[in-house]
Amino acid sequence: MRYKQIVIVLILLLNLSCINVFSQKKAPSKKEVTLISNEAIKLMKEGIFEKSLVKSRLALTYAIALKDDNLIAATYNTIAANFDQLSEYDKAFFYYKKGLAHANKTNNDVLKNWINNNLGNIYCFDKKQYEKGIYYYKKSLQYSTKIHDSAQIVFTKLNITWAYFDIGRYNEGLPYLKYINKHHEKHRDESTIVALNMLNGMYYNYKNNPKKALFFFQNAIKLGNEGNEKSDLSYSHHEFSKFLLKNGDYENAYKNLALYNDLTIKLNNEEKLNKASVAGINLEIDEYKREIDKIGNDYKTKEYLLLQEQSRSRKIVIVIILTLLFFFFLFYIFSENSKLKQKNKIKDIESQVQQNIINASINGQELERKKIASFLHDNISALLSSAGLHLNAFTSKNPTNMEEIIKTKAILEEAHDQIRDLSHELMPTLLARFGLFYALEDLCEKNSNSVIQFNYSIVVPTKTRYNEDFEMKMYFIIMELLNNIIKHSRATQANLIIQENNKSLQIKIEDNGKGFDTDKFYILEGFGINQVKARINNLKGTIAIHSKIYSCTSVTIEVPITYQKKITTPVFPSQ
Repeated sequence: MRYKQIVIVLILLLNLSCINVFSQKKAPSKKEVTLISNEAIKLMKEGIFEKSLVKSRLALTYAIALKDDNLIAATYNTIAANFDQLSEYDKAFFYYKKGLAHANKTNNDVLKNWINNNLGNIYCFDKKQYEKGIYYYKKSLQYSTKIHDSAQIVFTKLNITWAYFDIGRYNEGLPYLKYINKHHEKHRDESTIVALNMLNGMYYNYKNNPKKALFFFQNAIKLGNEGNEKSDLSYSHHEFSKFLLKNGDYENAYKNLALYNDLTIKLNNEEKLNKASVAGINLEIDEYKREIDKIGNDYKTKEYLLLQEQSRSRKIVIVIILTLLFFFFLFYIFSENSKLKQKNKIKDIESQVQQNIINASINGQELERKKIASFLHDNISALLSSAGLHLNAFTSKNPTNMEEIIKTKAILEEAHDQIRDLSHELMPTLLARFGLFYALEDLCEKNSNSVIQFNYSIVVPTKTRYNEDFEMKMYFIIMELLNNIIKHSRATQANLIIQENNKSLQIKIEDNGKGFDTDKFYILEGFGINQVKARINNLKGTIAIHSKIYSCTSVTIEVPITYQKKITTPVFPSQ
């Protein structure tokens, strides 16, 4: 038993030491991974695709471990290029897209240029999705322009021209073709000379210039036969056959079409041979793809877990911040609400104080008006009458025609008349003796003339009497409104309509004058309207004013009647 325990301990120690040895094994440096990646590219160019793929897989594993987006993108591009050479376009497309995703995280514009160009090729030549292909070609052109790679600019513009011409959009492709014709000699590339001549032939065929089109097509075929660009030569035969068919040369059109078919068959056979040469590693390639995907997925899983953890922490921080902001917001709202309530309370108190001052002022005015009228009538007027009586008695006993006595009697009579008129203006006799409705009817009659006519309409019995203060206040309110019509409205007709409704007195005053803008009412209103509104508020009533410029004006007043009196005692006897 003891020996078994010792053996177990030794095995554990051996395992730990092995783990330590492997853990101490140093991962390759960036320079070493770059050398492996370059070796994979070299093998691909030599046509040794399976070994290139194995090297690329190893380079990708190390690049992901180093978290170097530049190396990851370059390796994905090499893997995609291998599959592109093997005519495995779907796989090539898949890895080009992965490479571009990592390349876009770097400043490597050369790599971005190549990957975008390769994606453009797959979209245009394999998927036949020309719009997307042109989009990636133009992205590639942006990067080649940025890095000032003149040869690559010419190459990419040739691809764009071909794509536009292939879908019949010659006018859009023409600027690119002109650029290539101008700069191709300086940045000569033997691999594109056949395609360039073919594209010129296509353009002149489109422009119905058979002489130039024939020259360029024949030149493309000649150069194609002399060189190794069999694919471009096959396309040239195909486009040349279209040109010949268009111009009625059916025999040569058929010959060129046959040459195109023969070349296409040969190219397809070569493609099949390439695939056959690696047929033994097809399963290995599929396994390879799974391993590459697994590497990428493992990296993504770790990255996803890290992002999840970061997201969780971020969410917690956001929740805490939002909670604090929410409480701060609540506190702010509560504080502002308290301030607002306090301000409103102060405003209400100020408004109430102001209203009380206005009410007191109005009541004081009314009281003073009554006192002055009563004093003038009962005292001053009585004294003047008494003085006149004494003077008459004196002259009757002592007949004399002295000028001073006559003037004195005239002055006393004039003073008496002015005091009486002033007393009646302060407190109309009709209002005191007969009530509000008689006084208003008399007011309308007095104000009517050749310029304006006041119409008086009432559905309340004329003899109806109200509280003395109520009648006096209503009288002066209506008098002020009628005065405003006379002064400001330029009206020729006005109506005063009075009725009772639910223990309220309803008064409507309307005219056919020039009117005014009610939106600017508070700017335009004068002291008289303010007094009217204050008096109505004091009576707990309402006032509504409706008017438009160059139209009539209507004022509606409704005031509650606290109580009524059928008979009231006049304030003072009539003269």
